[in-house]
Amino acid sequence: MRAMHLWDMDPRVRLIDFPIVHDPRGNLSFIEGERQIPFPIKRVYYLYDVPGGAVRGGHAHRNLHQVLIALSGSFDVILDDGKERKKFFLNRSWHGLLIPSMVWRELENFSSGAVCLVLASEYFEESEYIRDHGQFLREVAGA
Repeated sequence: MRAMHLWDMDPRVRLIDFPIVHDPRGNLSFIEGERQIPFPIKRVYYLYDVPGGAVRGGHAHRNLHQVLIALSGSFDVILDDGKERKKFFLNRSWHGLLIPSMVWRELENFSSGAVCLVLASEYFEESEYIRDHGQFLREVAGA
């Protein structure tokens, strides 16, 4: 597994390459919690059938960490740590984008048929979410 740091501002944000088992019948990649990703997986969900022009995300998490994977198609992920915003283009099913806690995320520009798989370090808890960007900036500044 190779991890590549993508962001000088927050080195916890990185691209993770998942193993690829090459086979003439079709390739296979796998993900094992606490091996390829740095946390146990407590929740898995996926986004699909996202209408053109729609934006998903628009929040940060106080403690939860996530890995986003473009299983099919492509989309952009815009990350904001309160000081810098950066856009990442995901379009390979063997790459995952590790997003740590206290990083604002927005997903946009979904291609037709795109599927975004999300692996999360925690179970769903509404109080974990910061859904107002101004509140996020206040909490980051206070951290």
